[in-house]
Amino acid sequence: MSPSSDKSLPLLLPRASSSSPSDVSADKNPAFGLQSFVGVLHLVVSLGLILAADKLLKQAFTEAAIKFPSALFGMFCVFTVLIVLDVVVPAAAMGLMNFFEPATLFIQRWLPLFYVPSLVVLPLAVKDIPAASGLKILFILVGGWLASLSVAGYTAITIRRIVKTKMIPAEPMARPSPFSNIELWAWTAIFVSSLVLAFVSPTALGTSARTCLPFLLASTVLGYMIGIGLPANVKKVFHPIICCALSADLAALAYGYFSRSGVDAVLGNYLTKIPSNPGAGDILMGFLNSVIISFAFAMFKQRKLIKRHAAEIFTSIVIGTLFSLYSTAVIGRAIGLESNLTISILPRCITVALALSIVSLFEGVNASLTAAVVVLTGLVGANFVQAVMDKLGLNDPIARGIATASSAHGLGTAALSAKEPEALPFCAIAYGLTGIFGSLLCSVPAVRQSLLAVAG
Repeated sequence: MSPSSDKSLPLLLPRASSSSPSDVSADKNPAFGLQSFVGVLHLVVSLGLILAADKLLKQAFTEAAIKFPSALFGMFCVFTVLIVLDVVVPAAAMGLMNFFEPATLFIQRWLPLFYVPSLVVLPLAVKDIPAASGLKILFILVGGWLASLSVAGYTAITIRRIVKTKMIPAEPMARPSPFSNIELWAWTAIFVSSLVLAFVSPTALGTSARTCLPFLLASTVLGYMIGIGLPANVKKVFHPIICCALSADLAALAYGYFSRSGVDAVLGNYLTKIPSNPGAGDILMGFLNSVIISFAFAMFKQRKLIKRHAAEIFTSIVIGTLFSLYSTAVIGRAIGLESNLTISILPRCITVALALSIVSLFEGVNASLTAAVVVLTGLVGANFVQAVMDKLGLNDPIARGIATASSAHGLGTAALSAKEPEALPFCAIAYGLTGIFGSLLCSVPAVRQSLLAVAG
């Protein structure tokens, strides 16, 4: 485990990584405690505003019976405000960016955790799916990922050769601090104490879901921290998110066995989908819409890059997204996969938050399967994307970034950007825009009808 250079920071507080000598002396500064408190308050307010905006937009869209993803509308609004401010009062735009930086760093730091619940409850999601259908889905998942990667990558290269735009340096992106030993021990204490409480009194916090929430959440967080700290060669075949999901599943299995409640019941408590009685998974997935809204800040940060390479980026994303959606429908029908399952996995290359919004536009889908397939697609990309692109001759950083994000969304992006920072801006742009375009496309009734017709 790589400890943070500043172990006195409160838990969960994201901070841009720095190795400045002044960080060491900061611990001895009497005012540092006040600075930490102000930092936590800044995080709470900035993140709270994003969460509140998400809740208000969702409520307004529900009352107005609008099916378009509310968080996507919120992202467009934030991006528009930043662009207008940048033209009229540039200092105000930068001030707004700086104000929300703690929230965006928090989301960036914990982003993989928001994907995990769907993977944790995968045994429940696939319980009623025949083995033959499961194999067909796996075939579409792996084959579709490779095809989407190729289409997006080669499209970017072709357009790049036509427009002949030279690369310019991307805007530097702040990175959150690594996990500290204090955080590790604190979450361990939460896990042990809440697990004991659940054994002693299964409904101590009112319901079994609420009582299980602390130790299941802690087991998920601990699995992520441990996974992040694994050696690089281990993470190539054992991605941190697998470690994270496995940790939560083992905790559920152990509690289900010793409490005699059964693992299925515990997994049901992990992701209840009941707002009045949430589980650990509901808390984590509650941040997904906030992730979408936060895309506005990343896009604004790289606005010059988007403008300069608009031809490569937008053409690749449009073609790649269309190919991904319709090829999935075509292949699903060709190999005899049930129509409702085919529709459920249509947005396989789109980040979970937007994928769930997309399938909510269709009737009779399995949203849990959607989320699980998206996460599994990301895992395939995270583990194999670099080697496959090398074999395919996709050496251009623009093509590599766009191809990765267009086929394996956030998990693929995280894996590639760790080793190829020059591709990160294009990953970040394509990561958000692929989901945005897919959502816009599926919001059109005629497109939805055509996908249903193709899927059979």
